[in-house]
Amino acid sequence: MELNSEKGAVIKYTNVPLAQTVVQFCELKGIRNIVICAGSRNAPLTNGFVENPFFKTFSIVDERAAAFFALGMAQQLKAPTVVVCTSGSALLNFYPAVAEAHYSDIPLVIISADRMPHRIDIGDGQTIQQKGVFEPHLADHAYLTPDVAHATATLLGNPNQSLIKKKPSPKEIEKRQLEIQLENELQINKVLNTAKQKSGPVHINVPMEEPLYGMTNQLISLTYFDGGRKDSNEIDFDFFSQQWQKATKKLILVGVNFPNSIDKKKLENLLNDPSVVLMTETTSNLRLPEAVNAIDSLIAPLENGNPNFFKTLQPEILLTFGGMVVSKKVKRFLRDFSPKSHWHVDPLKAYDTYYSLSHHIRLEPEEFISKINTIKPVPTSDYKAKVFDQYKAQLSIGKQYLNKIPFSDLKAFEVIFKSLENKWHLQLANSSTIRYAQLFDLPESTEVFCNRGTSGIDGSTATAIGASIINQNPTLLITGDLSFFYDINGLWNNYIPPNFKIILINNSGGGIFRILPGEKDTPKYDTYFETVHRRNAKSICKAFGLRYSSVKSLWGLRVALKTFLKPSNKTKLLEVKTPRNLNDLVLLNYFKAMQKP
Repeated sequence: MELNSEKGAVIKYTNVPLAQTVVQFCELKGIRNIVICAGSRNAPLTNGFVENPFFKTFSIVDERAAAFFALGMAQQLKAPTVVVCTSGSALLNFYPAVAEAHYSDIPLVIISADRMPHRIDIGDGQTIQQKGVFEPHLADHAYLTPDVAHATATLLGNPNQSLIKKKPSPKEIEKRQLEIQLENELQINKVLNTAKQKSGPVHINVPMEEPLYGMTNQLISLTYFDGGRKDSNEIDFDFFSQQWQKATKKLILVGVNFPNSIDKKKLENLLNDPSVVLMTETTSNLRLPEAVNAIDSLIAPLENGNPNFFKTLQPEILLTFGGMVVSKKVKRFLRDFSPKSHWHVDPLKAYDTYYSLSHHIRLEPEEFISKINTIKPVPTSDYKAKVFDQYKAQLSIGKQYLNKIPFSDLKAFEVIFKSLENKWHLQLANSSTIRYAQLFDLPESTEVFCNRGTSGIDGSTATAIGASIINQNPTLLITGDLSFFYDINGLWNNYIPPNFKIILINNSGGGIFRILPGEKDTPKYDTYFETVHRRNAKSICKAFGLRYSSVKSLWGLRVALKTFLKPSNKTKLLEVKTPRNLNDLVLLNYFKAMQKP
């Protein structure tokens, strides 16, 4: 079977049938981007991918960084990306990215080389139990059966092997190999289909015997199985229409959402209904003037200033779509003031985040919104008016407060976001970075991404770089100091675009912990919770060839941003040093200032 038809291209293939089969199926499924980690056991896979011009291959040494790099590519493509590793503990370093892919619905394909099954747990090096290491967080898996037609003499010479009987005839070897080949093809096909259809991580484990580096001109003839189809989905729209029409208080909450996946005009039409309030997060990539775009700025001041308003805000119907929600405050509110019913719209999954999930509507959100748009508004409702009067009043007070505050994390984020004018591909690290971002408006053209599946600080840099390979807009990563230093190896690759930029907010530790309860400014707290440090990124930038600059004042930040955000031919990092002991007070007083008497 000829897969690659480029004129003049002479392609060599690995002579390990199992590895060649895996590579062929990746091409058949149109999976082009392959991230490869160095190793010997995975040599047949590496040779198979690198020698075929259909694939675009990337070499990254650190497995954890490589997996997040691949995840960033798959995040932008909304299509499978492969990451390949050798056997042993190398595979375990993929786990943080696998978990993130699982909870963020990203089709990440893990392909691991493995030792032969009879060589596991007998004292050989680089061997672990690779089967099942990711299973709670996988959409599917294939633990393939090794070839018996490759390295047959070595296989038969091992007394522990059970793949084929001792002293088989050539015909018996051929027959058994055909059985194994068919079984493996079925598994590979099924798993790669699942990665696409369920948009989640999958694991293909490939056990191989030495020799590993042989190549051939012969291409194995495969039996190709067509992809499965999704089941039809019958939805009773009459029921939802009737319930929507009756409700006088309807709250729409949008979590992580891919840019331009929902027609904003359809949402705006929906907001003409006075009984509908829309709450969006920064990661929703929906910025509408008639929406509560800074959820915490509405809810946080009410917690102590006007808790009775929560009864007014409590919805009858909560309609949610998109991925994970950042705001802990809106989660707490909706758990304490439960809606009568909660509808989540997503073709794949629904979480009972607010302990009131009543319906999982298996549709794309835009299709469901189109149906709801045909329902007449509820003219007697004052739900939206009351909520927005409260929201706008609090925002007005908050802006007055922002004009008075000293240089701090909050002020730095305000200035940075006000400086973004062009169409940016914005990647945000977790912890304090994403939470500060929730408080400010961004230009409508800015595309926002963050690893909110597990909300971990690991892998933010590597993800952003992988994503920047695919996204054609200039990329800006905004990260905190712990996230940045934790993922230094995310910079260890040769693929960072010259116009890639990093803003590092360095508050000398885990500043978000100062907002949480705890005995602050004690040796125990500083060491084990806030993890106070005096590191900066200057030497790291020198090591990885990044252009470095730093600021520690409001004036310095404003001046630096004027040139930093302009197009450049070299990757740049701007380190913003903020006062560790002041940041928490400034943020807490921001919410306190907005409490209406």
